[in-house]
Amino acid sequence: MAVAFPPYIMALSKVQRLYDACDVVFSSPAASPTLGGIRWLQKILDGVEAEDVGIDDGEKPTSPSSSSSSSDDELSPKSGRALLPARAFTRITYVHIHQCDDFSIGVFCFPAGATLPLHDHPEMVVLSKLLYGSVRARSYDWVAEPPPQGAAGRKCGLARAVAADEVRRAPCEPSVLFPRCGGNLHAFTAVTPCAILDVLTPPYSEEQGRPSTYFTDVPIPSLPGFAFLEETDLPEDFSVAGAPYLGPELTVDMDDDDDDYDDYDE
Repeated sequence: MAVAFPPYIMALSKVQRLYDACDVVFSSPAASPTLGGIRWLQKILDGVEAEDVGIDDGEKPTSPSSSSSSSDDELSPKSGRALLPARAFTRITYVHIHQCDDFSIGVFCFPAGATLPLHDHPEMVVLSKLLYGSVRARSYDWVAEPPPQGAAGRKCGLARAVAADEVRRAPCEPSVLFPRCGGNLHAFTAVTPCAILDVLTPPYSEEQGRPSTYFTDVPIPSLPGFAFLEETDLPEDFSVAGAPYLGPELTVDMDDDDDDYDDYDE
């Protein structure tokens, strides 16, 4: 069923609408967001394009003003704002939009061939929108949440495959994963240059027991559709760069100021 937004809502930027909806859905006293709230956010995410978050996907004709510019940034034909050009992302880059105690919003930008290793989202709900390009995804859910084992306290156990090297191409519907279903552990490899807009609730937090943990996966030939996952260190040659957010300015709740945010290593 189509959702009709009031005129004053439609006058807001798409990223402002997304923030406002997240603030309503994720900042409520309820222990977890409702399914109706998640569906509402998916509907809003579905309408967001790369330009709405300050990124030029390289798929639209270049305007005369931008072609004559000496800057590496493109110009939005809608607003005249500078845009981050997709061709400039030579390694995985995170564009931080907003983070508070309840949720975070940001964009992972990939050059072709780059891989985000298999990782989990402990006790988190994640909504994702592929803004442009194609990405290969594989994802799992634990059959039973494994306790940390050994002196190092590392996790390992049996997991069910949710997506096995599934190629997703923009435009496609936003996806959602939950703490115990939907592919809570996933990895991405960019088939072409691409970008993924992520909404996480709650955000990663070492202090609150929600670190990002990485895993290796070994398929089990005698048990199709399952794999053995084992916690591992982040590859030494893996890093994520940071880039500034160039989209429309956000108006945030006074009680929801952007948390201190440590940019990824430049």
